[in-house]
Amino acid sequence: MPTFLLTPTPVESLTDYLATETGGQGIETAERIGRAATIAMVTSSGLRGRGGGGFPTGAKWSGIAAQDTSRRYLVCNGAEGEPGTFKDRALMRANPYQLIEGLMIAAFAVDAAEVYICIKAAYTTELDRVTRAVQEFQQAGICADCTVNIIAGPDEYLFGEEKAMLEVIEGKPPLPRMFPPHEQGLFARSPELGWEATPMAIGSERDDPHPTLVNNVETLSNVPHILARGAEWFRTMGTAESPGTIVCTVIGDVVAPDVGEVELGTPLRAVIAAVGSGLPPGRTIKAVFSGVANAVVTKADLDTPVSYEGLAAIGSGMGSAGFIVQDDTACMVDAAYRFSRFLSIESCGQCSPCKLGSAEITQCLQRIETGTGTDNDLEVMGGWLPRVTDASRCYLASEERIVVSSILRAFPEEFADHIEHQRCPNPRQDPIPKLIDLHDGHATYDETFWRKRSDWTYDPE
Repeated sequence: MPTFLLTPTPVESLTDYLATETGGQGIETAERIGRAATIAMVTSSGLRGRGGGGFPTGAKWSGIAAQDTSRRYLVCNGAEGEPGTFKDRALMRANPYQLIEGLMIAAFAVDAAEVYICIKAAYTTELDRVTRAVQEFQQAGICADCTVNIIAGPDEYLFGEEKAMLEVIEGKPPLPRMFPPHEQGLFARSPELGWEATPMAIGSERDDPHPTLVNNVETLSNVPHILARGAEWFRTMGTAESPGTIVCTVIGDVVAPDVGEVELGTPLRAVIAAVGSGLPPGRTIKAVFSGVANAVVTKADLDTPVSYEGLAAIGSGMGSAGFIVQDDTACMVDAAYRFSRFLSIESCGQCSPCKLGSAEITQCLQRIETGTGTDNDLEVMGGWLPRVTDASRCYLASEERIVVSSILRAFPEEFADHIEHQRCPNPRQDPIPKLIDLHDGHATYDETFWRKRSDWTYDPE
């Protein structure tokens, strides 16, 4: 399989990076061909955002660059926190230099006044690697006039939501604002449009929304390779609708949880075998979850291509390609409970249906899983699931509806069995798959999450 994002050994210095086949050539190409041609090349490549939505990257850049504004900003989202996902952290550890070069190219292309890189404060290794890479780039005089700010943010899941991320950059809690970054960017001063005004930024000539480009680590890491090798090269991999490679995380009931780069369009079954080393002898796959934002993939669909269009065709989605594998001994009621609890706890509370509804759904699932549930719990969940998204500012409530509803539809017999026999037929203690570390085939999960409360504080140990 082609790999160019995940290097076999970490790139330890800018000197080593510039000695690679393409290191530094991307920014040289961009400066030579100009802003418009740079955006055109990224557009022609077909690169899609690797943060979960899969929006065409070139179209996103073009939309920001076309706006009449006094200032534009660029934000790199490195606040990876969805269960089952570790790929951005792996990329920052392996080669932060390609990320910084991609940032420089993007900042040049949209004429950004400043750049912000957002990483969770808990990710100390990644913060150190990225900080040193930025310093080396600027000491070498490569885009030295580009101001790069590194934000060490909170551990909350919503820090990774782009509207909440802008709030954190402005010194506020990670509570999603109403408008997307291309409408309400950083340090905007337009209270008549329904958000809080901030002092006019130095250098601004008028009040405007300061459109802000937000891309995640993997998306930006692809950019220097595309500029150095060309859009046509990128399209030699993947599918027509999903060109290139994807960095996947495979965890759960597999032999060796890991992160690996595969060509888009590779069957899911093959991805699990290649990246996670398959399942132990005697075990079979019951379900696969691509994070907590998409419908469950059952064993009948394991040959589905890992691509945006492939997973959409079976009613699911690729998300950030973090695959949580559950074998035939897993309890799907427990899986629904664990995912629902994560989303309920991480809901910020600005939208009452989201916070109240996800909490009610979680409590119903907990009762069913622990043997005290009734048919009324199924009715309560059925009432909340269509309404949990009412007036929601972000996608979290939709994640709750999608993942829980899909498990109810795919495994109704397990819910009925729990309620009828007042027990779990497959009891086992599974973690909430929020990763602390992933190294040498071993996944370390955040066990403290069980103590996290809905107000984002923790019960004492």
